[in-house]
Amino acid sequence: MAPADFPHSLAAFAAAFLAGGINSVAGGGTLLTFPTLLWLGLPSVPANATNTVGLWPGSIGSIWGFRREFGRTNPKMRWLVIPSLAGGAVGALLLRITPSAIFDRLVPFLILFATALFSLQGPVNRWLGQPHGASHRSPRWFAVVMLIQLGVSIYGGYFGAGMGIMMLTALSVYGMTDILEMNALTSLYSVCINGIAAALFIAAHMVHWPFALVMAVGSTLGGYGAAGVARRIGKEAVRRFVIAVGFSMAAALFVRMFR
Repeated sequence: MAPADFPHSLAAFAAAFLAGGINSVAGGGTLLTFPTLLWLGLPSVPANATNTVGLWPGSIGSIWGFRREFGRTNPKMRWLVIPSLAGGAVGALLLRITPSAIFDRLVPFLILFATALFSLQGPVNRWLGQPHGASHRSPRWFAVVMLIQLGVSIYGGYFGAGMGIMMLTALSVYGMTDILEMNALTSLYSVCINGIAAALFIAAHMVHWPFALVMAVGSTLGGYGAAGVARRIGKEAVRRFVIAVGFSMAAALFVRMFR
């Protein structure tokens, strides 16, 4: 098992701090922390479980950082907590019984699709017949978003890289346009998805606690700090950052897959 001396713990803390900030704005912090844990010597499955537990508190910090925007969101959107919990549990259980190599090959394509859809939000809404997305806030569209959230949550419980961008895409399909309010909601859903997955990983004794604890502190501080930065730099800058992170993540995973 990986050592937990000061340099290794500091590396885990730094990666989690940056990941907490990335997750609060766009998602994708897993792509920083998971390779770090592998580099520090953890096997892939314990690294994945430790990563989930270590980053989970960062979502709580992000919710607090976006509390102003969260208060403006439609209370109806909190029903998405249900598929988030259910999907997170299913994904965590799949991690224990499914060969990770199969799913790893799908991850770059899923992230690329989600990022492309998010970057083309306006044209996609027009293609669907509603330029401003208002009519998408119907019971039928909400049911569609519930199903999308369930699928994203299953993926999130299994690995999670790009989960935030996928959730932002689902919210944009429903007609939401305020990127900061969307980030506040995805932080709530991430707490649910990663929380239930983390509980199952802990119960299965899959977590390397020396790294998980320092990562929990780092991700919380990073998640709270980035929310304030996002509010100051403005909505459009955050949107561009989301798109840049998504395409960068997809490119990195394609390179890794074909290497």
